[in-house]
Amino acid sequence: MPLRSSALGDLERTVMDTLWAHGPELTVRDVMELMERRGHKELAYTTIMTVLDRLAKKDITDRTRDGRAWRYTAAFSRAELAASALRSTLDNVAADRKLAMLHFLDDASPAEIDDLRAALAEVERRHS
Repeated sequence: MPLRSSALGDLERTVMDTLWAHGPELTVRDVMELMERRGHKELAYTTIMTVLDRLAKKDITDRTRDGRAWRYTAAFSRAELAASALRSTLDNVAADRKLAMLHFLDDASPAEIDDLRAALAEVERRHS
């Protein structure tokens, strides 16, 4: 399913990193405590609750009711979310997409080019 918005703010990214590393099915309190243990500044419970609610409304997390609390799970892997962000960016480019990709790849490292070649080979294998 396409995401409504795969762009994440800094705090959303930190919350998602916590869900990916320690999920699934974390409560707001779980996320808050895990973030504090990992050295993030202490944030209010309501702040984390608001971020998780926003992520659920963007369909980036799934949530299930557990008594009075919600349990949150990442709806997509980190790679799927990154791919969606890239696709969204390319879809919104008013310029020539091929030219935009060429400019992007001009700054790619040799390792990134190797990764791209391997990914293209995998796509070709899947489609043949």
